[in-house]
Amino acid sequence: MCVKELLRDIEDCRTRMIQLAASGSFTDHMVVDTSIKLDELLNKYYTLTAKK
Repeated sequence: MCVKELLRDIEDCRTRMIQLAASGSFTDHMVVDTSIKLDELLNKYYTLTAKK
């Protein structure tokens, strides 16, 4: 996965999480699952872009 695609996925996931949280609870399982997915994407981004 290239960095541009990853950044797009991160932004899409972030937007989805915000929408889910706005229409429900921050502890709703869908919000938590989306947050976990966002964390995974951010970790992948960091791994790809970190200076070695």
